[in-house]
Amino acid sequence: MDFSLNEFQDMLADSVGKFVDNEYPFSTRQANADSEAGFGAETWASFCELGWTALPFSEADGGLDGSPLETMLLMQQFGRGLVVEPYLANIVLAGGVLRRLANDAQKQRWLQPIIEGQLQAALAIAEPQNRYDFAALETRASPDGDDWVIKGKKSVVFNGGNAELLIIPARTDGISLFAVASDNPGIRVQRYRTVDGSSAADVTFNDARVGGDALLGDAGSGLETLTTVIDEATLAVCAEAVGIMQALTDKTVEYCKNRVQFGVPIGSFQALQHRMVDMLTATEQSHSLLLWATMAYAGGTEEAQRAIHAIKYQVGTAGKLVGQEAIQLHGGMGMSWEVDVGHYFKRLTVISQILGNADWHLDHLVD
Repeated sequence: MDFSLNEFQDMLADSVGKFVDNEYPFSTRQANADSEAGFGAETWASFCELGWTALPFSEADGGLDGSPLETMLLMQQFGRGLVVEPYLANIVLAGGVLRRLANDAQKQRWLQPIIEGQLQAALAIAEPQNRYDFAALETRASPDGDDWVIKGKKSVVFNGGNAELLIIPARTDGISLFAVASDNPGIRVQRYRTVDGSSAADVTFNDARVGGDALLGDAGSGLETLTTVIDEATLAVCAEAVGIMQALTDKTVEYCKNRVQFGVPIGSFQALQHRMVDMLTATEQSHSLLLWATMAYAGGTEEAQRAIHAIKYQVGTAGKLVGQEAIQLHGGMGMSWEVDVGHYFKRLTVISQILGNADWHLDHLVD
């Protein structure tokens, strides 16, 4: 495999990296996370102006024809900056369904506003009982004349409290996907914050009636698209996790160079050097596996599914090691609200549990 970046990929990684370094300090991140929406509206508008929200979409849809490789580069930098804006929910998940299944009129109505930053969206895939098996749906949609009636409950819908548009997988004669306005009178949204500062919601459908134009694609044929979008989202959060691990390793090394104890920097202690080497090794292994998984998926190779399971298992286990070591080596400061290390670890902890935890992916990798 050729792991070198082309000119566009180089420019993308450089521009996102400079934005994180110069325009998105930890104080901005905290202010955005503490806002009512849980992200910065001005920051999101900047993402749109810079073209990042258009990245994975085709030129025909107003996008930049980006591949999973470009998304990987962007999400790594977002992880390094601990970006709280809902790129995963809006662009990768909801946008991923719409770009594959929506017809021209639906794209004009929903996808274009998402790309332009005028519409917030979310894909509601998790249910209280399905435990990462996103095809095991209890939410049902029944035809009623030209309409559909949806009944069920979705849990931990990221960006669900802000979403004006909800993408709903529901059981029909198979699995169908619907685009539903969140202000539908049959929908109840209970929003809350997750441990990493993100915004999520539980969404209940009490015989919510939607028009026939809410159906995306053909009825009963949505499982393949749903699986594909989840695979891409899994790679995206793994890239974010690798960016976080890289940031934690760099910050820990820098801290140990400057923290003086017994008259010398603690980085001179051999025992701590060994622990930092373990952090670096785990991070580099994760980065290498991410490159393999992303390129295997982008190339459509037979080993792509195995690679996705492998990288999600890797970031779940290696991320825990890196995060715990960063906290330990920073001492009490690592647990303080004012220092970013603990917030990075919280985000790693959430990533390890969404879209399948390490044990779930290991089981599927073995199978």
